[in-house]
Amino acid sequence: MLELKNLNASYGFLQVLWDVSLTVEEGEFVGLIGPNGAGKTTTMRTIAGLMTPKGGDVLFKGTWMNAVPPHRTTHMGISYISESLNLFVDMSVRENLLMGAYIVRDRDRQLETLEFVYELFPRLKERESQLAGTMSGGERKMLAIARGIMSNPQLLLVDEPSLGLAPHLVTDVFRALQTLQEAGVTILLVEQRVNATLKITDRAYVLEQGRIVMEGPSSELMANPHVKNAYLGI
Repeated sequence: MLELKNLNASYGFLQVLWDVSLTVEEGEFVGLIGPNGAGKTTTMRTIAGLMTPKGGDVLFKGTWMNAVPPHRTTHMGISYISESLNLFVDMSVRENLLMGAYIVRDRDRQLETLEFVYELFPRLKERESQLAGTMSGGERKMLAIARGIMSNPQLLLVDEPSLGLAPHLVTDVFRALQTLQEAGVTILLVEQRVNATLKITDRAYVLEQGRIVMEGPSSELMANPHVKNAYLGI
């Protein structure tokens, strides 16, 4: 479904990604792990069309995506949930969610998806009339993920969903992501909680200093000496 071929990206003269290649097959749950500053978010932003690659290719379902603007990537089936959330703080939870479904023209389908996300995050159902700007950090993170689901994406890009969350909320978010995969959504996850990520993903890539240094089934990476020493504290 998604393929990056020798992807290079930079901010001005500062190159951040160097020949990054990875694939995500339909129905997979893939993790992208690595230290802060490794280029994980840059990878996600480039896939989503928020950055133009300096070199290499981004392919989605066989379509060359290098020059596709962000609003078109959404129409093509990619939803990017960034760590910055970008919620409409003066709108209610329900209004934010329905804004996430703006490309879905079928009203009945919008409402079906709305009920689905309320089942994933019951707290949002309880808060549906509350303004997004008055919610807690954890609730806003849930809302951002739920809004990203409202467009019925084929590929969900999730960047640091656990950032700033209490442990019990992290569990809820990760459980929701697993439920999404079971429902047929393909997911690429960037996450600092390496142990938790490797427990729920099918495969993972390790990105260090802008380069893919390791890849494989998540269970094998959990047993890898470098991963255990650098990321799992073992």
